[in-house]
Amino acid sequence: MNEISLLAFVLLAAGHRRARVVFTGFILSFCRRERNVFSYAKMDNIPQRCYNEAMEERLMKQEGFKGERMFVLPAEVLREYLGHPLAGRLYLTDVGFFPHAKNHARVRKTGVEEYILLYCVEGRGSVEVEGREYRLEENQAFCIPAGRPHRYQADEQDPWSLLWVHFKGEDAALYPLEECRVVNALPAEENRLAFLFQLLFDALEDDYSLGNFIYMAQVLSLILAQLYCRSYTGKGAQNRYLTQAIRCMYRNLGRAMTLDELAEEVGLSKSYLHQIFVAHTGRAPLEFFSRLKVEEACKLLKATDHSIGEIAQRVGFGDPYYFSRLFKKAVGVSPKKYRDQPLCYSERAERLLHPGVQDPKQA
Repeated sequence: MNEISLLAFVLLAAGHRRARVVFTGFILSFCRRERNVFSYAKMDNIPQRCYNEAMEERLMKQEGFKGERMFVLPAEVLREYLGHPLAGRLYLTDVGFFPHAKNHARVRKTGVEEYILLYCVEGRGSVEVEGREYRLEENQAFCIPAGRPHRYQADEQDPWSLLWVHFKGEDAALYPLEECRVVNALPAEENRLAFLFQLLFDALEDDYSLGNFIYMAQVLSLILAQLYCRSYTGKGAQNRYLTQAIRCMYRNLGRAMTLDELAEEVGLSKSYLHQIFVAHTGRAPLEFFSRLKVEEACKLLKATDHSIGEIAQRVGFGDPYYFSRLFKKAVGVSPKKYRDQPLCYSERAERLLHPGVQDPKQA
């Protein structure tokens, strides 16, 4: 019996679920090597649930990931400190980091007792809870509620690097963890979240003292507050993202921008940025950007003597004919006719914007 199996046996004696999986997996490996001695079916001393969990682990993740970190807290240590009000109201049971986790996947048909927080550092993956699928991309997090059937897996083409933590405690109810939604961390908070997870790793490498357990409970609270309080994706946060995106558009009126560039500038996924714009303006991001360009062109047509070709260049259109077609479609008349008529450009430009969007220059 090697060191890993010996450790699993010790933890098994403590009654830890994951230890049962590791230990049972070791026995299954032994059985595979010694199949002439006895078969899996004759292992009556191993509970069927443990067998299923072990087989599930073996099927979904054959080996670890280079550079991974993972900690599983001993059950007896948890029991010792759960009565303390600063350690037992919110506490982690497992925590880890899987970098570039190709082929990483989990399926739990009955869920687990803990909440599972997944934070995608880079790459992509998907989470399914009770039959509903959610896409998880860079700088996004998702919490799987306790007891819910679920599965999750890394994207085949661009596998995620994943920070994760299992946790429990009555204070978990203070956060909106039952909503099953993707949370977009604020752009400046990516490194802060990684730093907070690093604090957990450092504490677990130190010792299992009561002081450390209290410390880890507070760090876990900070992680949840960072995601669900400061980065809460309600209307307030969405308006902040929208304002930031529109300001970026104003700074770049003189050139073309792709959706990838805009999403990267704001720090959101392309799909979520599109969702915000459609919800608040009724238009997709790049369509809205084109309308801002037309608005700027309206101002230049009324306030300057520049040719239509020069104005098209100033608002990022290399082809003046394409610019004229786009302008006419948006405003209803050609650039030349718009310049010649007395219609106030500001009134026309105001109608180009969604009435519910605050002018970012005034925000």
